[in-house]
Amino acid sequence: MDTAHARKPGEAGPAIGTRIPRRELSRLLHGAGRYVDDIKLPRMLHLAFVRSPYPHARIKSIDVEEARQCAGVEAVLTGADINHMCKPLHGVALHRPGHRAAMQPLMATERAVWQGQTVAAVVAQSRAQAEDAAELIDIDWDELPAIVNAEMAIDRGNPAIHSELDDNIAFDFSIDNGDVAKAFKDAAVVVEEELRFERQVALTLEPRGLIADFNTGDGSLTVIHSHQSPFQMQEVFSHHFGIAEHKVRVQAPDIGGGFGMKLNLYAEELAVVASSIHLGRPIKFCADRLESFLTDAHARDHNIKARMAVSADGRITAMEVDDVGAVGAYGMQMRFNVAEGMMAITVSGAPYNFDDYKARTRSVYVNKNLVGMYRGVGLPLACIVTELLVDRAAAALKKDPVEFRKQNYRGKSMLPCVTPGGQRLETVSFHECLDKLTELMDYGKLRSEQETFRRKGILRGVGIATFLEQTAYGPPYYGPSGASISTQDGCTLRLEPSGSIRCVTSITDQGQGTLTGIAQVVADTVGVNYEDVGLVSGDSAISPYGGGAWASRGMAIGGEAALKAGRLLKQNILDLASAITQTPAANLDISNGQVINLQTGMQILSLAEVARIGYFRQDTLPPAFDVQLSVSRSFVANSQICYLANGVQGCHVEIDQDTGFIKVLGQWAADDCGRIINPLLVDEQVRGGIAQGIGAVLFEECLYSPEGYLQNGTMVDYLVPMAGDLPDIQVVHVETPEASTELGAKGVGEAGLIGAMGAVWVAVNDALAPLGAKIQHQPFTPERVLDAIARARN
Repeated sequence: MDTAHARKPGEAGPAIGTRIPRRELSRLLHGAGRYVDDIKLPRMLHLAFVRSPYPHARIKSIDVEEARQCAGVEAVLTGADINHMCKPLHGVALHRPGHRAAMQPLMATERAVWQGQTVAAVVAQSRAQAEDAAELIDIDWDELPAIVNAEMAIDRGNPAIHSELDDNIAFDFSIDNGDVAKAFKDAAVVVEEELRFERQVALTLEPRGLIADFNTGDGSLTVIHSHQSPFQMQEVFSHHFGIAEHKVRVQAPDIGGGFGMKLNLYAEELAVVASSIHLGRPIKFCADRLESFLTDAHARDHNIKARMAVSADGRITAMEVDDVGAVGAYGMQMRFNVAEGMMAITVSGAPYNFDDYKARTRSVYVNKNLVGMYRGVGLPLACIVTELLVDRAAAALKKDPVEFRKQNYRGKSMLPCVTPGGQRLETVSFHECLDKLTELMDYGKLRSEQETFRRKGILRGVGIATFLEQTAYGPPYYGPSGASISTQDGCTLRLEPSGSIRCVTSITDQGQGTLTGIAQVVADTVGVNYEDVGLVSGDSAISPYGGGAWASRGMAIGGEAALKAGRLLKQNILDLASAITQTPAANLDISNGQVINLQTGMQILSLAEVARIGYFRQDTLPPAFDVQLSVSRSFVANSQICYLANGVQGCHVEIDQDTGFIKVLGQWAADDCGRIINPLLVDEQVRGGIAQGIGAVLFEECLYSPEGYLQNGTMVDYLVPMAGDLPDIQVVHVETPEASTELGAKGVGEAGLIGAMGAVWVAVNDALAPLGAKIQHQPFTPERVLDAIARARN
């Protein structure tokens, strides 16, 4: 390498669009080591971040000189170097009046406001070199007091994390329908709960990562991204860096899990792109597991107070919910972190027939990592709050919990209706799911056995949880928010000369098997074998525009687009076959890749023969015939805020009152996700969600010190359920197709977690009931179980 003419570490490359003389270009590229030997392949660099070790601290100075001198280091960058290149992030939803957030830069420059916020980046020829150099960056910190929980955030005597906001309230929203005060005054029974939900992480198998490659020659940007929505990120990169959108390409190949966490917008990922633009080199960043614990968007962190009023004859008459959620140090742009609280209060009580409802949610800023999208978002909170109160009410009236639910459900004769929280119910099936569930789990036998074991001093509990799953959000949800998020998805189909089908979809896959389902829809609709459909996805440069994978929308939206495209391609093929054979298209069909005559049942042409003529022998066709063997169709639920799937889950647990250990003996699910395309994949989606739901209630917690420091940033001390912790999980289905689509799919990706969290929570409290104990603080660790028992005994 010609070090005499190499660009100095940290020196910026030519400005975007600058025309560079050939000799200068050669010096820049070869001298900087951009090309390898005569192959002339760009040499990828690696990036490591330096992060704040403090929840809240002032940055007095940053000394990067020693790091810059390290072997292999190409640049050491701070916020002063790259923040100006990118518009700051601003996580405010325009359709939520009063929602406030501070501007978030790529990297902290004056203050770090959570432990893990990026402060500097080292770019080197290898990851090891970047990490070694990062350890040599010397930062002089002045630690500041931190706002570490919601109680501190609400207290106006404490300083605001962001002075421009005056206080730490991000959003305050209320619902007040009917005469709630009168309903509670007149109630025969009032039950109350005060619940605490700790923070959790998504814990995907593959951490977040990306490769950003900015081409200084034409000003284009290619990003290979472990993300769920490539078009979302294409728009983000274009908007924030001022690059024309047609020059931005985002590729999101199959990735190892997403769970909504890889849907969020991360300032540090934009910093990787900024570094690539700054240096004119491809740059790779992949979070290690500690970084994932610190910076992957967290979930939960809520305190909820709730109560329910019930009449003497067992009718629920009113409900009241007060939620406070700590969303981290900033608002989450596009995927707004006020969503958990909003979902919690708008869906609480939704399965039950009452009108008087009052609720409030407050989102507050704290000196912790940002909360963002995670499987189920706020729906598990709504399920837990509602189902726990329902069980308490049934017990107070000495009614069986199943019969009490049946008495209070919104039945089919009441549909369509709008719940007091604002949910429009049209095709839900609460009674049907509950009947299937109780039969599946042999509910009567479990209750009989429970009484037998209780007489022996053995604590067993049975929990039932009814839930709604909001799926496939439509334009009315994100459109007014100001977020450029597509709620449509598209599918392009092409008949290949071999007679096979190439399918390009905007849907992405993180292990759900959605692409398998889309291939099935295409194969069945066109009339070919599944093996003859090839799938391409996750590339914003070639697929139709679409939202990608989130909110259980893969089959509901992407599958509908595939169905429409398949029908159009099939008709075009039949029209061509008609021209070839001089047979009316209405008399033809396609089966197993063969065009058949419906009147004779005979195969008359293979699709390969149709394609060969359509592509290579158009001269044999009528002169005016228009061959169209490539088609595209998109679908969006224009008038829908979302679809609503539903279900009921059951759980059976045993508690060792000497050790506090909880064993899940059985878990059952009756789910209605609309029309099922692939039963095996649907069942495994439910089971996977249930495993996460069990983990969420019994094991998972981000432990913080009183000063706001994360204490468990490894898999050694962040507990998740192992195979031995999980029971056999049995799943059955009720199929109530979505009425507004032809395919009829609603979605199932989050149902397992939502229902499981409610069912486990209720079952554990049911087991503790003979002792007069109850547990309200998740996760249910042995210590918390024993504390609950001790409080009851005292």
